[in-house]
Amino acid sequence: MSPNFSKWLYPGIKVKRWVFASLFGILIVGIGAVFAVYPYPFVSGFGIVIILCGVLFIVLGMGKMIISLITLFLPQRERDIVDILYQRRFLERGPKVVAIGGGQGLSHLLLGLKEYTANLTAIVTVADSGGSSGRLREEFNIVAPGDIRNCLVALADAPALMGELFQYRFAEGDGLKGHSFGNLFLTAMVQITQGDFKKAVEESSKVLAIRGKVIPSTVHNVHLVAEYMDGSQTQGEAQIPQSNATIKRLSVVPKDAMPTDDALTAIAQADIIVMGPGSLYTSILPNLIINGMTEAIATAAAYKIYVCNVMTQPGETDGFTASDHLRVLLEHTDSKIVDACIINDAVVSNEEALNRYHQENSYPVAADVDRIKGMGIKVISTDLLSVADYVRHDSKKLTQALIRLIETQRVIKR
Repeated sequence: MSPNFSKWLYPGIKVKRWVFASLFGILIVGIGAVFAVYPYPFVSGFGIVIILCGVLFIVLGMGKMIISLITLFLPQRERDIVDILYQRRFLERGPKVVAIGGGQGLSHLLLGLKEYTANLTAIVTVADSGGSSGRLREEFNIVAPGDIRNCLVALADAPALMGELFQYRFAEGDGLKGHSFGNLFLTAMVQITQGDFKKAVEESSKVLAIRGKVIPSTVHNVHLVAEYMDGSQTQGEAQIPQSNATIKRLSVVPKDAMPTDDALTAIAQADIIVMGPGSLYTSILPNLIINGMTEAIATAAAYKIYVCNVMTQPGETDGFTASDHLRVLLEHTDSKIVDACIINDAVVSNEEALNRYHQENSYPVAADVDRIKGMGIKVISTDLLSVADYVRHDSKKLTQALIRLIETQRVIKR
């Protein structure tokens, strides 16, 4: 007998009594079976009664043993078992959804979609050059971790405190001020994995027990380059909105940057591909203009959906309507990359919130439905607003709109 097996016999474990009860039940069933085959009705009937008593002992013993093990390994978290069963039995039957983008828009989308399907993959931009991510890129020559961090937290099944820890931003400290803990964690994980950013994201996903996958669109240390209508250029994601000029074309350097194999595989296997919401030029397009990404999405069998922003962004989409967002997206990619577009048609009634945005030259995106239909693309126009301190997509409303579109157009039903 191994030492580990003998530990099950130690007193106070509250398992062996129920094991013995189950074994006793099996013994009784065996005895009852012997009596049940006798040709005498009285004896065979008695045997059946014995068998039923044995089954009762087995059910009682096994049930109590399972409860003991649950309370042992998940103390005070028995309710988590319901969530685990829900995820394993219901969510794993959901469609394969790939969400492409970055920033706060993508993380809000993931919060809703993770309650619809566990077959969820986020393909995230790594071109951020500002703030904590920009500083870490320069110091450690890694791809930007910030948008990856936001998506990991959005998909986390770990306790809420763990998510708060990853989002915690240091307010003081030499060298630490402005950095988020999650960015530092990912940077440290890259060093531990000998510079393998993809591996670092995978290991961080395990720490947060995420529902789905988070994949960088590329592991090349790419930078965005914006060419403006006047012929000038700006390099760096953080610098692009600062020029106050109309963007003509967006590209990345190095030009030979390639998408990750995992991203291409997820796209090829997807039932649904969702692009956005998020900054058109600095969150969505940076993923799509990487070599091979547009071709992979255009040839994929998935139903492709673009979710338009609810507010214009200064220095990027000034004066843009919903159709303008879609036009620029298609000009940079391929006409086969979008099957349907979801836009907000609700009016922002919170004057205080609107005034704050107006001071930054940001305005609600006009829902010009007819122009989008004229482009040959199906359009869903509905209320998607959440207005508090910020005007953004409401995660639940957006998820409901996506589900309605998915289940009506692709006949994917639960």
